[in-house]
Amino acid sequence: MRSNRIRHKFLKFFEQKDHKIYPSSSLIPKDDPTLLFANAGMNQFKDVILGKKVPEHKRTASSQKCIRVSGKHNDLEEVGKDTYHHTFFEMLGNWSFGDYFKKEAIIWAWEFLTDVCGLPKERLWATVFKDDSEAEKLWYKNTDIKKGRVLRFDEKENFWEMGEVGPCGPSSEIHYDKGEEYKCNRLDCGVNCPCGRFVEVWNLVFMQFDRDEKGRLTDLPAKVVDTGMGLERLTAVMQNVDSNYDTDLFVPLIKKTEDVSGLGYKSSDHEESFRVVADHIRALSFAIADGAIPSNEGQGYVLRRILRRAARHGRLLGLHKPFIYQLSSVVVDMMGKVYPELMAKKEHVALVIKSEEERFEETLDLGLELFEKVAGKVLKSKERVIPAEDVFKLYDTYGFPLDLTQVMAQEKGLSIDLKGFEKLLEEQRERSRTFVKTISSDAVISDKVEKSNFVGYEKIEEKAKVLHSPNKTMLILDQTPFYAESGGQIGDSGVISADNFEFEVEDTKKEGDAIIHIGKLTKGKINDVLNKKVLAKVDIKRRNSIKRNHTATHLLHKALRETLGDHVHQSGSLVAPDRLRFDFTHFKALDQAQLDKVEHLVNEAIWENRPVRDKDLSFEEAKKLGAMALFGEKYGDVVRMIEVDGYSRELCGGTHVKATGEIGLFKIVSETGIAAGMRRIEAVTGEKAYQLVKKQKEILDELAFILKSSPEDIKDRVETLVKTNKLLQKKIKEAQKESAKTKIEELAEASIDVSGIKVIAHKAEVEERDDLLKLADTIREKLKSTIGVLAGIIDGKIVFVATVTDDLIKSKGIKAGDVVKQVSKIADGTGGGKPHLAQGGGKDLKKLDEALDSLPEIVRRILR
Repeated sequence: MRSNRIRHKFLKFFEQKDHKIYPSSSLIPKDDPTLLFANAGMNQFKDVILGKKVPEHKRTASSQKCIRVSGKHNDLEEVGKDTYHHTFFEMLGNWSFGDYFKKEAIIWAWEFLTDVCGLPKERLWATVFKDDSEAEKLWYKNTDIKKGRVLRFDEKENFWEMGEVGPCGPSSEIHYDKGEEYKCNRLDCGVNCPCGRFVEVWNLVFMQFDRDEKGRLTDLPAKVVDTGMGLERLTAVMQNVDSNYDTDLFVPLIKKTEDVSGLGYKSSDHEESFRVVADHIRALSFAIADGAIPSNEGQGYVLRRILRRAARHGRLLGLHKPFIYQLSSVVVDMMGKVYPELMAKKEHVALVIKSEEERFEETLDLGLELFEKVAGKVLKSKERVIPAEDVFKLYDTYGFPLDLTQVMAQEKGLSIDLKGFEKLLEEQRERSRTFVKTISSDAVISDKVEKSNFVGYEKIEEKAKVLHSPNKTMLILDQTPFYAESGGQIGDSGVISADNFEFEVEDTKKEGDAIIHIGKLTKGKINDVLNKKVLAKVDIKRRNSIKRNHTATHLLHKALRETLGDHVHQSGSLVAPDRLRFDFTHFKALDQAQLDKVEHLVNEAIWENRPVRDKDLSFEEAKKLGAMALFGEKYGDVVRMIEVDGYSRELCGGTHVKATGEIGLFKIVSETGIAAGMRRIEAVTGEKAYQLVKKQKEILDELAFILKSSPEDIKDRVETLVKTNKLLQKKIKEAQKESAKTKIEELAEASIDVSGIKVIAHKAEVEERDDLLKLADTIREKLKSTIGVLAGIIDGKIVFVATVTDDLIKSKGIKAGDVVKQVSKIADGTGGGKPHLAQGGGKDLKKLDEALDSLPEIVRRILR
């Protein structure tokens, strides 16, 4: 059975069991700072599991895109070495939020694997937590699994927890026995043996407890079922192949790599490299399609490491030029129908990968240069070990896999400080973990949050009840007109007040279903208003500025697509009261004509004063109407569409003007590149746009006054000045040339003849060393058979510049460095340089003349 069929059957099976089928969320987590990438099917239901959000559906199922590149069992460096670790994988899963529990989860898992997939029952084993007698009984009572096939294991294997505190519970795993031929030599070989004979296919987690800070377990009021089954592993079992890489999820990628490299996967010594390339291109394609871009931080840094590791393994296959980008189209062909975002971003993905490959070529050359320097230094020492710091720098900065550095070191008879490297790597991981914990602790407002109703689309002030105050800087209301930061739009500010109470709201954020007003108490006590009514009032002037900028981003998006093409997609934005920022996919800088057109199209839509309407409708209906959706955004069954009449439709939850004319004016401030294939426009609207134009007019008027011209004639006046300046510069250079020629003639006249050689010793009044160097160059260009030493006093110190013409260097072997060294020595200094030009200095100003006068004798000594 092909992988697409397996995925389809899984989702269809649970749909028939009254589960709502959810599309995969983006790999780029939304509103979850604890994750770099989505790494499990439960990510998009995290707030529901934590009790922060009421579930829209009590039964759900999905096939979730996941990336795992860190952690005990998911080290990037391990991928490719075995046949079952992956950076990208699909997690099939079903969930119950306070609905069914262990019995149904076990029955349906068994039914799907045996009846739908047709796996032989005699090959299946189950495991349960050692204290979960209930689950063991359910297995034997409700399925026909063979007696003795349900095994008990401890916490390490069969107990799941989200963290040190919070939801947790026992799990039950289903394992598939590949057969006796895969058995290892261990006497105790069985389920959970690391040899790989028994493949863990499905993990059923039963969240039934809540653990507190003291480790005490209490029953959860609403129990949760969370299951996960890797599509890659199940496909390998279903297709009866040795490894995941032999399934139809990887074979087309391996075949393409064989075609490009001319090597065979199974018939070469490079199986690991084939696996690395096939695995990594999947992660790259999906992550870039979801909006991630290779960079030096966060998700981008992980992608850069993945791509560079693939490129390095490509080199081991003899592929020294960019090639990975060619494989992205294979990923799209294989999976584009299931994941349409791949199809939509096909060109973008390939161009980003190719650009990053080309960048790596440059970095790799620098890295090889560094390795040669480091190795050369070590070879001169007696240690014969490359220091950990250098190995880590090659790994972290230049993308060198550890095994590559080891091989290169061995080729030179060296080894590396592996323990030191591992210590530095762990320190980096700890910094990353600390960072995640820090931002996570800031993000978690409260373990117990309430639901807030947003009424701010219709109102800017509303009476509400204070539900909760996590601390003196936060308030949660039952309803609020304050918009919480989301979709690039920053949170509202304003005031929450009551009798003898005032709370100044500086920002508004969302945590689960709760809207948190963040600010400072300016009057009264928070305890006095808990569970009481207050008046929540938004700063209307600031809100209106934000609305203008938000609607302007929609107009800008449309104008960019009209000007540049349909490949343009929004990848991020900032909507603030004083400015807007819009990030979009495009592969080169916009020229002035394109910027002018974009700006004009936006302003044209503003001047037409088009009505702006919001409408709630189904996601499918919105798609049929051609509404633009932001890649990576998670949408429910019902979505909000913003329509600019006859101009654009976008799915958006932000606040907007009622008609485009309210925006007033739109001005682009800058257009820059932020990453490969990614551009950014910053702009202002309304009053800020007027202030920008006003400031530009003031500068224009000032320039007109300075140039004694009218503003209309400034361009002609400046062009005339530039032309005149060029002519004057040309005349100055000609005069300097003539002056230098005259000076050289004077120096030649005053030179002393030493055995047919002109010897020039000249003291000049100069301000910079460069003046002496230019004069020395002119001597060499204009004269033959000449040795010159020029001197000047700069910043209270003697500066010598010596020059020797090329004919004397060839015929006599005279070097300027030798000359200046001897001259400088007389003035208590030193010097040196190249044969034709050298520099020196002296500390004793009184001996300057003596040093210059000694030049003829120095030349005579050199000639002897």
